Amino acid sequence: MNATARPPADEPRIGDTVRDTDTGKIGQVMGFQGPYIQLRPIGGGVEWDAYPANLRPVSPSEALSAGVSAANARSRGQLP
Repeated sequence: MNATARPPADEPRIGDTVRDTDTGKIGQVMGFQGPYIQLRPIGGGVEWDAYPANLRPVSPSEALSAGVSAANARSRGQLP
């Protein structure tokens, strides 16, 4: 599947915020490549590939918490 292909209904869509249970990281869905879903950390950074089976949706409070953590790290100079 390429980056513009539409995923099956049970998979996340581009822009969704999900948790990769394999790494424990929260990221935003950026695209699809082969069997992987490409995720980018909240607040930016290097994308990583995850298997769809390892992803779960996050609650609005989890997404907000990840965004606040990224903003705090940026204010400390830890993120660009």
